[in-house]
Amino acid sequence: MSLRTLGLLDRAGLRKIATDCGFDVLEDGADWVGAASTQTPLRAWVGLSMHGPVLGLSMSSVLAELPATPMAVQASAALPAAVWIRLADLGSLDRTLLRAWHLSRALPDQLEVRYTERLATLSATEREATVRQRIGQNLFRDGLLTLWRGRCAISGLNVPELLRASHAKPWAASTDAERLDVYNGLLLAANLDAAFDCGLSTVEVDGAIGFSPSLPADARSLLHLVVGVRVDLSPRHEPYLAWHRERVFRR
Repeated sequence: MSLRTLGLLDRAGLRKIATDCGFDVLEDGADWVGAASTQTPLRAWVGLSMHGPVLGLSMSSVLAELPATPMAVQASAALPAAVWIRLADLGSLDRTLLRAWHLSRALPDQLEVRYTERLATLSATEREATVRQRIGQNLFRDGLLTLWRGRCAISGLNVPELLRASHAKPWAASTDAERLDVYNGLLLAANLDAAFDCGLSTVEVDGAIGFSPSLPADARSLLHLVVGVRVDLSPRHEPYLAWHRERVFRR
């Protein structure tokens, strides 16, 4: 299937879709717009056929993850895109191209590249701080496993691999002593840790579980955040939990 020559409005629309999807280096052909990004090695080409928009991508690993059927397209210039896909409309093109951009940064090879690049930007001081944080958090978790007898403070789950050490006053906001104080946090199942960490749940003064109004009732039930559940607290927990209620919890 051949692409049709692009008009000014066609080209402007395709260029806008590409830039909206994260591409910041554009080039024009007679019947396609090429797009590249400084954030990813992915290159893309978008054009229009008689039956709708088409998309060509340079990374076969990305194409393999897209739910579209490959098709043969004849363009006016030889392009690196060996395989093209046809989309139903411009909305589908926009969604597919954005998905492709994200996939190109998340697939295994690209994560390794980004990991290496980020390590190279860290100073010796930053690398040392990262190691110190990892050691400290492991020690904190060991302490919470002991304090809570290896059980989630809310659900009672006793599978260590599924339990997380959740700080009430976050690591970044704490002193070294507070970071390693076992009363500055709770031992929680992974899903409960996520809710507590992002402020969708908290613990009140009396140990009752509080939840944010933005957390739907069905989600509260699945997370075991139900009326009547209480955590057995020490008075030493309260300063940290008060900080959590005031600074983290989404009221």
